[in-house]
Amino acid sequence: MKPDKAWHAVNIKDIFSQLKTDEHGLSNTEAKRRLQVYGRNEIKRISRETPLKIFLEQFKSFLIIILVIATIVSALIGQTLDAAVIFAIIIFNAILGFIQDWRAEKAIEALMKMLSLKARVIRDGEEKEIDATELVPGDIIIVEAGDKIPADAVIIKETNLMVNEASLTGESVPVEKSVKTLDSSVPLAERTNMLFTGTVVTNGFAKAVVVETGMNTEIGRLAKMTQTMEVGQTPLQKRLAVLGKKLGILSLAICALVAIIGFLQGKPAFEMFMTGVSLAVAAIPEGLPAVVTISLALGVRTMARRKSIIRKLPAVETLGSTTVICTDKTGTLTKNEMTVREIFVNGKTIKVTGHGYEPYGSFSVDGKVIESGATDQALRLLLKIGLFCNHAILERRNKSGKRNAWKIIGDPTEGALVVAAAKAGIKRGKKALEPISEISFDSKRKMMTTIHINDKGGLVAYTKGAPDVLINKCTRIYKNGKEVKLTKKDVKSIVSVYQHMAGRALRVLGFAYRKIPKRTEISEKTVERDMVFVGLAGMIDPPRKEVKDAVKVCKEAKIKVIMVTGDHLLTAKSIGNEIGLRGKAITGEELDKMSDEQLEKIITDVEIFARVSPRHKLRIIQALKNRGEIVAMTGDGVNDAPALKKADIGVAMGITGTDVAKESSDVILLDDNFATIVSAVEEGRRIYDNIQKFIRYLLSSNMGEILAIFIGILLGLPLILIAVQILWMNLITDGVSALTLGMEPAAKNIMKRRPRDPHASILSRNVFFALLGLGIIIAAGTVFMFYSELSRGIALYKARTMAFTTIVMFEKFNIFNFRSFKDPLYKIGFFTNKYLIGAVLLTILMQVGVVYIPFAQMLFKTVPLSALDWVEIALTSCTVLVIGEFWKYVNYKKDSENL
Repeated sequence: MKPDKAWHAVNIKDIFSQLKTDEHGLSNTEAKRRLQVYGRNEIKRISRETPLKIFLEQFKSFLIIILVIATIVSALIGQTLDAAVIFAIIIFNAILGFIQDWRAEKAIEALMKMLSLKARVIRDGEEKEIDATELVPGDIIIVEAGDKIPADAVIIKETNLMVNEASLTGESVPVEKSVKTLDSSVPLAERTNMLFTGTVVTNGFAKAVVVETGMNTEIGRLAKMTQTMEVGQTPLQKRLAVLGKKLGILSLAICALVAIIGFLQGKPAFEMFMTGVSLAVAAIPEGLPAVVTISLALGVRTMARRKSIIRKLPAVETLGSTTVICTDKTGTLTKNEMTVREIFVNGKTIKVTGHGYEPYGSFSVDGKVIESGATDQALRLLLKIGLFCNHAILERRNKSGKRNAWKIIGDPTEGALVVAAAKAGIKRGKKALEPISEISFDSKRKMMTTIHINDKGGLVAYTKGAPDVLINKCTRIYKNGKEVKLTKKDVKSIVSVYQHMAGRALRVLGFAYRKIPKRTEISEKTVERDMVFVGLAGMIDPPRKEVKDAVKVCKEAKIKVIMVTGDHLLTAKSIGNEIGLRGKAITGEELDKMSDEQLEKIITDVEIFARVSPRHKLRIIQALKNRGEIVAMTGDGVNDAPALKKADIGVAMGITGTDVAKESSDVILLDDNFATIVSAVEEGRRIYDNIQKFIRYLLSSNMGEILAIFIGILLGLPLILIAVQILWMNLITDGVSALTLGMEPAAKNIMKRRPRDPHASILSRNVFFALLGLGIIIAAGTVFMFYSELSRGIALYKARTMAFTTIVMFEKFNIFNFRSFKDPLYKIGFFTNKYLIGAVLLTILMQVGVVYIPFAQMLFKTVPLSALDWVEIALTSCTVLVIGEFWKYVNYKKDSENL
């Protein structure tokens, strides 16, 4: 039953014919038949990830595959302890990853909740209430103020209907609806003859015919886009995958090389095989997956304290590499709370301060504050009209008494007028001023009037509406406390101010009143004429007070901020100008005329996209990704869900955000504060820096182990380290210490530098040679200790224990080299990371236990060492720190001299 044109472009008569229905609705029998054809009005899962599938996904990493192979090989050759230890690590890592990914699979369930509501429908000519899931195309539904729309529908009758579509289109002002058939090219945000699932009626009444249900609604299409979207790997996942492959190739190459050398030296095949296994184990940092996972989890806890909830572990690191933040306007850069900014009365413009719905603020003229508006009668009269010609209610969100704990029940524009009056101390309360009659707003008159009994017992009409219409209904104007004739000069001045306000994206209303005789018949013809014009009020959904500074910090951190909104271009540019986004601005209509290649070329100059749909947002994100950017997308509405999932990092609002947005995101901001994302980015940068530190530390340690064993083979020495000793170092003594590198405080200049290159390797050439140099120092000292013991006729077990303990101590000193890549210890402070100091001392004590506890001696093939042995070990192993610090000191001094 799909029409040739879009539903909003088809007239009501043709829709009835197409859907075989009429104003009396479907019969119950026909509705049941259609339910079988179209299915239930709900979001369906295209594919569902089973727990088993999600668990198995954790084993796709190349590094994990290598560890699985190492487990199997160890088990086959009888090294059951080695196999058990490696297997335990693999399972631990898989469980952590499974928990995070399973939570992420809840995204579409939130969309389903949106449809779990009741609907008023006409069936068999009678009005009844049914579950919204039972609606079918052709049903006639009835909605009124406060209702959530249960299905996509075309309006067939309406009275003063206004709908808040912010969650779908991003437009902050409720949309005035009508029955007028529109052109097929009209964008989603301007389809005023349609109702969309999940949006909310703020005023009026309507009867509409359902045209789409379930997955065919606008929300259903968003759900389909969200479900079928491919989610790419994070920068860290990509780097670790590359690193894993390199390590895998390296381990295979080492095994092959050792086999060749052993064959040339005439050594037994089994001995060379065991040596190869030891080298392979040494080449792979078995603790790396677990250390990365745990570090990210610790980062999650830290971010929670900074008002950011991380839903997916890799998002912690991705935040730190963000190069572009695409942000929705309504509810993200702004609070989605209309606020009166300017009032024009008595020939002067009055500025109004305050934030959102908080009933606190001041009134000023040319910078001079008017105390609560008490000295200006015209101002108080305008605020009084705005308050009483009004249905909105201002109340606290809770009983805490906090200044920001306020909300509006009703239309946001009317709410702004209630708040403005409250700032001047004007509140409802007198019964005499309650309206006794009302002429409701409609799209033809473009005004609303309420009738009240005044203090003297007479009747007074208060009117608000479109200034250009209202001015024509007035014959007098209120000036200096008196009613005087409205002149052409007055009209010209009022129109000029109105146009100036509108040109700055303010939503402008005019205000007037008229004293009427008691027995007057109330109608628009008898009341809305010969009125007294009072003034204008300009309002806007303003930026959050902290956003301007947050945008500035982003720019200092070389992070581009782009506003992506469904709102009007003029409004978007006005808000952008206030917060520091003054780059090129284009609309969704202009975007439709561009190819993907053209969009990629110009997108670096654009800072504002207005009147965009969800599909436009996806194109914008893809264009940025194609340019190599790491994209964060912030949002709170249903319309943001696909983009949140498509982005490298999706950031949802925790207070105003819909369930759909939250479940599609990677990060949730608990305080809906755009500035919080800046803190999250800073924390992400710190975490990545620290992940990089411990990855490099673990690899430098592993290089020392590989080189020690390899050099020993070349010298014809017995195996210096056995597999279980290497595992002990990689997992316990190194792993525990490496974890505390993740707790290093952030560098002082962390938000002054550019985001790191997303394509940069963890192991650049310079870094590789630096790690190799440290590995050579560790290997040389270890082989020296082992060889000197053997040369003195010491037993193999004693020599191996000396080598084993020496390399452990080397790694304890070596970890201090990685606290900073540039700054020496005396600059960053030796005790600024107490967790690391504690971990080093703990792992030294654990190594002492391995050397002296009989059970551990049996497992690790060690023997007791003397005090003199420990002195020799300490003097040898500290050289790696002495050399590292000297190198940093020399380079630090050079950098300081070049400043």
